[in-house]
Amino acid sequence: MPTRTAPFRPATGLANPHLQTLWGPLWRKLAPLERERERLWLADGDFIDLDWYGPHQPDAPLVLVLHGLTGSSNSPYVKGLQLALAARGWASVAVNWRGCSGEPNLLPRSYHSGASEDLAEIIELLRAKRPLAPLHAVGYSLGGNVLLKYLGERGAQSQLQSAVAVSVPFRLDQCADRIGLGFSKVYQAHFMREMLAYVQNKQRHLRDGGHHATVETLDGLGSLRNLKTFWEFDGKVTAPLNGFRDVHDYYKRASSRFYLADNRTPTLIIHAKDDPFVFSHSVPSPEELPPQTQFELHARGGHVGFVEGSLRRPHYYLERRIPQWLVDGV
Repeated sequence: MPTRTAPFRPATGLANPHLQTLWGPLWRKLAPLERERERLWLADGDFIDLDWYGPHQPDAPLVLVLHGLTGSSNSPYVKGLQLALAARGWASVAVNWRGCSGEPNLLPRSYHSGASEDLAEIIELLRAKRPLAPLHAVGYSLGGNVLLKYLGERGAQSQLQSAVAVSVPFRLDQCADRIGLGFSKVYQAHFMREMLAYVQNKQRHLRDGGHHATVETLDGLGSLRNLKTFWEFDGKVTAPLNGFRDVHDYYKRASSRFYLADNRTPTLIIHAKDDPFVFSHSVPSPEELPPQTQFELHARGGHVGFVEGSLRRPHYYLERRIPQWLVDGV
């Protein structure tokens, strides 16, 4: 019988969606994890760094953890989940998308919300490396969008036993509009600074390393100084660097909402109605979801927040709900 999970109730004093969203990145402190880093070389000559944690037994259940925009394997929600999984005897491997591990990637292309081909390569590696281990995946925000897109593309051939997606930007075009409204403009400004720094750091690093062809491509983007919105950045940078015709093509082809119906992997989606990045009309209706997908929609929780307990003793709903759901499915 599945274990009943107590419902999420926001921490006293943290019911506001922005406090929920900001608590983890601003105030949550976690000790460094002693993880094993592995560099995965991709078929196109670029690399992705993976950070392993937990038991080494070849048949221990393994969870692939996918971070969100401007995050990394050091994001508090990633480390918190890896700790929670290890406490149950499960192994995990946290992905650093291209250029997110502290070292810029080698090719002009970047990580983005539709990079399901990278996820496919990672999953192939993990199946070869630990063929006896049941493989699951958890994605947050951008990582959740990539995961749901991948699941829809692969259908019954996902090679995953189950999946969880949290705070997903189901429609990238609509989320690009939503994050430009009200207080959410603060998040937009933060993401713009981080994403521009991602490109500029890569330019400097590769110029110093003599990677002239990549630098020439990045320089060809022109000045990035006045980019203020997601529409502008994705049109000027994301789309041309990653093979999309334009920003509209990118948003259409990369938005996970268009792939949900073809998913055949048991999947849990966790979302909050007050997510400051996502309009309510961007959230899929029950009719769009296949029988294998369970949608858990909370009144509160913000974006990758879901902080419960109290200010003095906060707890994290995602770190009890996700492992329990994965365990019940084994």
